[in-house]
Parts: sequence; C-alpha cells; structure tokens
Amino acid sequence: MTVPKVSEAHLERRREQILDGARSAFARWGYQGTTVARLEEEIGLSRGAIFHYFPSKWELFWALATRDQSRALEAFVAGGLDAMLGVFFDGDPAWLGVYFEAIGILARDKEQFERWINRTPELVRQAQERIEQMQADGELRDDVALEDISRFIGIVADGVVIRRAFALDLDQEPFVRLVRDALAPRK
Repeated sequence: MTVPKVSEAHLERRREQILDGARSAFARWGYQGTTVARLEEEIGLSRGAIFHYFPSKWELFWALATRDQSRALEAFVAGGLDAMLGVFFDGDPAWLGVYFEAIGILARDKEQFERWINRTPELVRQAQERIEQMQADGELRDDVALEDISRFIGIVADGVVIRRAFALDLDQEPFVRLVRDALAPRK
C-alpha cells in the first residue's frame, strides 16, 4: 500500500488548525478541563490526527505556551518594552488565564520546569542583548544589573498577564509609561 505524500504547506496548515482549536479549547475549559473529546470537538479532527502532530495534551499546550512566550520575546527584541507588553495587552484574557494552571504543573514537576526555563535559549540571548543595547543607548538605567532588569521586565509581564487573565482594569498607556519611567536612566 502506498501512502500519499502530503506537502509541507498542508502539514503546516494542519498543525496551525490544531493549535488554533486547542487554544480555544484551553481558553474555554482550562488545561485540566480540556479533555481529548473536547479537543476533537474544538479542532474538528480525530484524536489520531491531533496526536500525530503532538504526542500528548501537555505537548500541545506546551507548543502553544512556547509560541506565545516566543512571540512576546520576539516583540521585545524587535520593538522593546512597549511592543512586548502590547502582546499581553492584546492577548485573549481567557487564554492568558490558562498559564496559571501551567504554573501549577511546572511548580510540581522540576523536569518540566527546567525544560520551560531553557525552552528558547537563542531568543533569550537576543532579548538580553537587546537590554544591553538599550542600556548602552541610554534608553534603560545603567545603574541596575542586566539580570535585575530582566527579572523586573519578567515580573511586569507576569503582572500584566495576571490582570488581563482576571479581566481587571489596566489602562495600557499610563501603565507602560510608568514602567518606562521606572527603567529610564536617572538624571
């Protein structure tokens, strides 16, 4: 029996279909509440088709979370702090809330936590270089260690995600201005 060849474009479209449907399912039912049956219903494909691309529900969720985190880091590298925060301000609050479930999973699974920390080393390196360049260009404080600025930006991003996930008020412009001011060079 000959198996028909499928184009790379078709495989990528199918992968995107799965990721889009899974994002919707996770946003609606949370990580724990998203069953395989719900994934099948939301995506419109059988479990065999879904798990051909992703070996488990966790790996599917992981791919979504990693893609979102990468998108935020890429925005930071390309456009700085405002661009990165914009990714979170524009994100779906229901989907952002699913991160809390993932944090619980990561907190109890050291292996997965280590994997999460080290998931995009090249992109993290680029973000660090962006911070260094911003310091050198006088856009960021140079009296604070690079590592501390990175942590601060991460904490700010986490805070935005929390506020957005719970649909709490957060006016983007004044908030971003405050963060920019906190990181601005001292005169």
